[in-house]
Amino acid sequence: MHTTDFIEKVKKRRTFAIISHPDAGKTTLTEKFLLYGGAIRLAGSVKSRRSQKHAVSDWMEIEKQRGISVTSSVLQFNYNDYCINILDTPGHQDFSEDTYRTLMAADSAVMVIDCAKGVEDQTKKLFQVCKMRGIPIFTFVNKMDRMGKDPFELMEEVESVLGIRSYPMNWPVGQGRDFKGVFNRQKSQVELFEGSNHGQNLGEIVTGSLGDSKFNELLGSSLHNQLINDIELLDMAGDEFDMDKILSGDLTPVFFGSALTNFGVQPFLESFLDLTPPPAPRISNNGPIDPASENFSGFIFKIQANMNPTHRDRIAFLRICSGKFEKGMSVNHVQENKKVRLAQPQQFMAQDRVIVEEAYPGDIIGIHDPGIFRIGDTLCQDNSKVKFEGIPSFAPEHFAKIYAKNSLKRKQFQKGITQLAEEGSIQVFKRPNIGIEELIVGVVGSLQFEVLEYRLKNEYGVDILMERLPYRYIRWVDMEGFDPKNFSITMDTMIVVDEDEDPVLIFQNEWSINMVKERNPKAILKEISLRK
Repeated sequence: MHTTDFIEKVKKRRTFAIISHPDAGKTTLTEKFLLYGGAIRLAGSVKSRRSQKHAVSDWMEIEKQRGISVTSSVLQFNYNDYCINILDTPGHQDFSEDTYRTLMAADSAVMVIDCAKGVEDQTKKLFQVCKMRGIPIFTFVNKMDRMGKDPFELMEEVESVLGIRSYPMNWPVGQGRDFKGVFNRQKSQVELFEGSNHGQNLGEIVTGSLGDSKFNELLGSSLHNQLINDIELLDMAGDEFDMDKILSGDLTPVFFGSALTNFGVQPFLESFLDLTPPPAPRISNNGPIDPASENFSGFIFKIQANMNPTHRDRIAFLRICSGKFEKGMSVNHVQENKKVRLAQPQQFMAQDRVIVEEAYPGDIIGIHDPGIFRIGDTLCQDNSKVKFEGIPSFAPEHFAKIYAKNSLKRKQFQKGITQLAEEGSIQVFKRPNIGIEELIVGVVGSLQFEVLEYRLKNEYGVDILMERLPYRYIRWVDMEGFDPKNFSITMDTMIVVDEDEDPVLIFQNEWSINMVKERNPKAILKEISLRK
């Protein structure tokens, strides 16, 4: 086992993902964490299509144009002796697959909810993935400076729609124009904010106990009395604080605030750091891997090409699970059974990168990928052949044939498609015995087609023709001695192969799926990729 100093560094690591529906304020909250951590001096205005200022964590050009996050960014900063790794994820449902993969690298999640809209569809989907992983989930109810649902109604909605109990860690003082701050239940104190300068700088906090007469003057007797009554009701009828239930993902601590104006952000950050667990043992084929183990290990959960367009580079994001990482170390790439030297490891402040000399369990580092890594690959120091639990591959729901407009650009076209497929944003299929000119691309969300077209043009210099296909369902065929000539399909079903040359069927409707099952009783049709 490692030294006390190493174990202390691991205990001070926090690695979490931020999830939400689009426009709930997730990127703004991320930016404010960086402001409090001293990583940025002034928070920019929230991005919009018209705005010239863009959020720190959105670096891809198409994100700036559309005002949405389409890839997960990784940000690291320090606060109060803690080293914090934030995985900021896309909110748009068409990019949910990237979010699912990112959640595999997180130890806990922060769920951002808009106080006016409550729990929205995309939040439900992402919440379910967190629940499947059994990780602690912390809730930040945002935009309390705007009129929204009653706080008690929001609590009820979290419990009924998401099926998780909740415990408010703080409680809003007023709402909309009357929003003055929060009552911190842990510290039993009112926290009012003054001079927040629309959240560009840190606001001063006026604190004191609930019954303090100065709050009657500052708030007015109506707001003050309502706050006293609300807290009394919560103490009597609400769920009790239970640390075990929080850590198992059965109870979510809820915080109210306004990321834009900084109300409640600092108390949330401090409580979150106190309550969240440090990196825990990770499941592998060799049993749980202890973060304090001497043997360095980690897994790749994301690959991103062309983060720096001038260098045309490709970065694999590695979550460190155990041992100490040191720049230049040689590790075993388990899936390929090859030694790899990690020479230029990087850490990120969105598009700003620094070369890192050392890193610890919980940290996310970027390593140069010459085209050898795939999502889910394991790297480890010894020859133990450790493999961490797989990262799920989701079935595409939209399909299109794509071609390069200019056949002379075939090489660039092929390179772009291969790299984007390895990132996991698209899945590529082809019909057996048909040339390389015709490729079928499958995506989880149709907006990914726009990103594909944009990135091929801007990063690889290739214009494409795209023909949308009417298919909606995909099944991988598991069958001994599969022969497409003797396999019975319906008229509207297509047989293709994936990048591993495994047979795949794409269907237009569920009726066809059932017919093919009936006609080929020896075939097992699977909804997820069989790729190891």
